[in-house]
Amino acid sequence: MKRIALVLLGGACMSSAVCMKAEAQSVTLYGIVDTGIEYINHANSTGASVVREPSNTGTVPSRWGLTGKEPLGGAWKAIFTLESGFDVGTGLSKQGGRLFGRQAFVGIDGPYGTLTFGRQYSMLVQELSLFSSVGPNIYGFGSIDPWIPNARSDNSVAYRKDIGNLSAGFAYSFGRDNSPTGGFNTPGEGTCAGSLPGNASACREWSAMLSYAGDPWGVGVAYDSQNGGPGSAVNLFNGAAPLPFTSSSNRNTRMLADTYLKFGALKISALWEHRHVEPQTLSGMGITSDQVALEALYQITAALSVEGLVQRIVNSQQDTRANMEMANITYSLSKRTALYANLAFLQNSRKAAYSVSLGGTTPGTGMSQVGAMVGIRHSF
Repeated sequence: MKRIALVLLGGACMSSAVCMKAEAQSVTLYGIVDTGIEYINHANSTGASVVREPSNTGTVPSRWGLTGKEPLGGAWKAIFTLESGFDVGTGLSKQGGRLFGRQAFVGIDGPYGTLTFGRQYSMLVQELSLFSSVGPNIYGFGSIDPWIPNARSDNSVAYRKDIGNLSAGFAYSFGRDNSPTGGFNTPGEGTCAGSLPGNASACREWSAMLSYAGDPWGVGVAYDSQNGGPGSAVNLFNGAAPLPFTSSSNRNTRMLADTYLKFGALKISALWEHRHVEPQTLSGMGITSDQVALEALYQITAALSVEGLVQRIVNSQQDTRANMEMANITYSLSKRTALYANLAFLQNSRKAAYSVSLGGTTPGTGMSQVGAMVGIRHSF
């Protein structure tokens, strides 16, 4: 891939100086293809079941991307990433049909940190990726809060600095979701393009993180805050309809605290997310939810691993609660290819309709769900 990139760059050279810079640049093509067959019972309001090839994720979402860097002298370099998500079953682009819907940014990396501009992950998700072993699995922390695996912001500026095992970061978006027609950044939350004359705070988002990820332990905290704006809605993902979120005075905040501890081949993680929403229809009031999870990963052999998760969410204002349990077993056929099997159970309270699967199913109110998936993952 590097040779192909150099040939293309060489064809565009206008001088020997430009060509010399092109030869110093490093460009990498990478990706993951992950899919399988999933079964879910109580997959709709009538309690019917479904067997399908999910469009969203397996153990991780499928994607391909280009990333590169160019030395600028000393310890400084220019960097970029363009990353596209896709549905393996249909070949369609994800993230509302965007070409590079997962990430698209350019910036400078140097001794004082990394400064980037474009479409980027929230710092809350960057924090979570350091601590969660289950991660974006189709049955994971994001099942109950699907914002987690979709937490990206358009039109953002981000700064991050890593010093050994200590990481700190801050990101600010001028308009978090400028999706194409019919598209979306987060399911059920509409669009929020922002950058409106006379309304500078509409659709703004900011996030921050501070963490220590060492061996054998780590601890961290992150925060994300979103403003409302035209076209926006807010989704609690509990079966209730999304609420209007169209005023810049509306707020949707999440605070994440997490930790892990390693005992040889065993890693145990604990996660807590506190969410507070002030939608347009509840002026002066709010909705609060607390989600807690305990994860464990055990590497049995170099090729075989098992992991599990138990979690609970409580939303007192809407009287919705759920418990969820999952287990995963993964066997690596090679460095790049693995087979896996997932099994998950979710129990909704009487007024709740949370979903066990990130693939998207809404059970009837109060119904429990069972989800199971077998699949294959290949990286390149």
